[in-house]
Amino acid sequence: MVSSVTTLVRTQQAPFLVPLGVGAHLRRWGVPEDRIVELDWNDGSAVAGLRITCLEARHFSGRTFARDTTQWASWSVVGPHHRAFFGGDTGYTEAFGDIGSRLGPFDLTLLPIGAYDVRWPDIHMNPEEAVRAHADLQGGRADAGVLVPVHWATFDLAFHSWAEPVERLLAAAEPVSTPVTVPMVGQRVDLVRPQPGRRWWTT
Repeated sequence: MVSSVTTLVRTQQAPFLVPLGVGAHLRRWGVPEDRIVELDWNDGSAVAGLRITCLEARHFSGRTFARDTTQWASWSVVGPHHRAFFGGDTGYTEAFGDIGSRLGPFDLTLLPIGAYDVRWPDIHMNPEEAVRAHADLQGGRADAGVLVPVHWATFDLAFHSWAEPVERLLAAAEPVSTPVTVPMVGQRVDLVRPQPGRRWWTT
């Protein structure tokens, strides 16, 4: 994390938009004060013609004994023609409906689908909840926009199998006609000219 941040400081001039409290880490890592923008939920900032808004998410922050000293967040990115929502790492929350009514519908939602378990339902969505959240963010229309799953297939944080999240996601999305795109790591997704997907996780 630190090396990524210091590389970004050295190689470009973009601001760091972060939830409340995270600025302290950036200052400690040498990020100039004038490049740090700390935002509370529902606060936003304009960057290069985009409106980026810090939004509600449901998770704890911190590790070991230092917990909940910073804000946890999801994000919307709204441009002149398109809208995207990044859920990051969150449990399901009814706040998605409010976000959808205020800032949606979204052309793209990036929603977590992995590392779920009945013992921690409040911090990680399961795949079926991701489909529900996508619909909430579209004003109730499950068949609008495109859902791209994130937060799965990287770290082994739960007891489900590696491919279970995406298989459950596709099974939940099909009956309600939710468009899903599952890119390989590093693969570009073009929503204007979508390419036929393949079940790369089965090979």
